[in-house]
Amino acid sequence: MNQSYNWYSQLIRPSWAPPSWIFGPVWTFLYVLIAISFGKVFIMFFQKQIPFIILLPFILNLLFNFIFTPIQFGLKNNLLAATDILLVLGTLIWAMIAIYPHMKWVTYVQIPYLLWVCFATAVQLTITYLNR
Repeated sequence: MNQSYNWYSQLIRPSWAPPSWIFGPVWTFLYVLIAISFGKVFIMFFQKQIPFIILLPFILNLLFNFIFTPIQFGLKNNLLAATDILLVLGTLIWAMIAIYPHMKWVTYVQIPYLLWVCFATAVQLTITYLNR
């Protein structure tokens, strides 16, 4: 992990990029919201209250979210990480729209996650551009 940190610290980042220490607390908070709200969606699916097509963007969002760190810090591939974070953003918006008619609070709970992913997307796209 130290090599990954050294690699990341060498990248050109925008002046408005957050300090490294902020990611832990922010993601801890967001993962609690994600666990509760996404968990409710999975329960609704298993109770046959919603079809699979509504669950699908939640599954894809988790997948794209969880592979971001291995792509960014394991593969050290900014372009692939930028593509992945766009997929995180796209599947999150899809999930919010899909669940809204069935469970509005799940959509509302995603707003902090959406705001953070929008910001993180801007940071990642800028890093990718600056380090091309």
